[in-house]
Amino acid sequence: MVRNPEIDELIGALRAQGVHSVLAQFTDIVGAPKGKLVPLEHLQDLVHIGAGFSGPSIWGTGLPRMGVRSEYYGRILSHTLQVLPFWPGVARAICNGFAGGEPLETCSRQVLRRQVQRLRDRGLTLWVGVEPEFFLLREQGGQWQPADAQDQLDKPSYDLQSLYRQRGLLEELRVTLKALGFVLQQIDHEDANAQYEVNYKHDEALAAADRFQLFKLSVQAVAQKHGVRYCGMPKPFAHAPGSGLHLHVSLTDVTGRAVMANPEGLLGLSETGLRFANGLLTHADALTALSAPTVNSYKRLASTRSASGTTWAPVWKSIGYNNRTCTLRTVAGRLEWRVSDPSCNLYLALAGLIAAGLDGLDHGDWPLPQACDEDLYERHAQGLPMPPRLPRDLAQALDALEADAPLRVAVGTAVCQEFLSVKRQEWSQYAQHISSWEWQQYATGA
Repeated sequence: MVRNPEIDELIGALRAQGVHSVLAQFTDIVGAPKGKLVPLEHLQDLVHIGAGFSGPSIWGTGLPRMGVRSEYYGRILSHTLQVLPFWPGVARAICNGFAGGEPLETCSRQVLRRQVQRLRDRGLTLWVGVEPEFFLLREQGGQWQPADAQDQLDKPSYDLQSLYRQRGLLEELRVTLKALGFVLQQIDHEDANAQYEVNYKHDEALAAADRFQLFKLSVQAVAQKHGVRYCGMPKPFAHAPGSGLHLHVSLTDVTGRAVMANPEGLLGLSETGLRFANGLLTHADALTALSAPTVNSYKRLASTRSASGTTWAPVWKSIGYNNRTCTLRTVAGRLEWRVSDPSCNLYLALAGLIAAGLDGLDHGDWPLPQACDEDLYERHAQGLPMPPRLPRDLAQALDALEADAPLRVAVGTAVCQEFLSVKRQEWSQYAQHISSWEWQQYATGA
């Protein structure tokens, strides 16, 4: 291996900042950040060969237990190296997955890279604004409770008192994210007790997914330092709203012109925007599996009324201008995909959105979507006819993904098959679990 002098310079610069180790981080198929610490002096190998991992030990690689392709190599991208404020002496770098010297088709980041390239081949770039919602919890007597015991308002959205009581944690999170290059836009208390949302500037699709993984690492570390836990579970409390991961998406051409927007068009969208939206709605059932990939996700994607009197989760396949009861909300010439939640693998979720959107662009013969200008929750409460419903549970969503051959082929047959295998196992485990509700309901029955 020929040494790259630029990498040697980078080693020197990092060492001058007190860095002794590189956190080589990749993402497994279920969306969890994984990795290992490698001494800084091995940076050349990390870039050219990669950090080695046992392939079968990682969810969803599909790699065998032996042979050349049994090793998963995470080749780090040197331009992604960032010193971690919460982990002294460590710089984190993002990895692309390889096996047998070739890009691994079941590596979710490689999957998204391929979809981004499909857009580039058409002179398009997808921009994504990510809106993470999460809970701050504390364990008490074997039960998870809101970290702030005083956070008890019936309608806690934008509660300044709770925000103030958590000021130490939130300020450290703000400083940490800023040091890592996040351009923060707002931090607020959300619609459930102990629930928060952090908004930061949008980015192109691949960078947005990379940044979300860094966000999770950061908020987990800061929360732990303050004696509480970050919870990205979609629906931790039955009586409260769940956490979404709303995705604002837009397209630009090679000149940087926004091609989805048309202030005079239907829903404020151009024909390109409407066609892209059509693709998302056409493949919405299958996309739900990638965007809401856990058993718990479907406790959020329900039409039940929350204690605060409001639910923001989409249930029916629909599109509307600034309509938060729809699967797709249009605002300012962009689309907001409202199905996703923090448990998703954002690389796969975005890969699915791109594949579905491109299918919509390629089908100019499809009729344009109809705009929904009603509150769908109210319509449902009145017993009126509704648009088609999204899958009710993970099993239905997985069936939809398996049945949607065009989307699976476009995203990648191998990665979809591994995803289905892992998630069907999860559903099977859930289906065989005996819950406390079942004991209460049936144990002493006739």
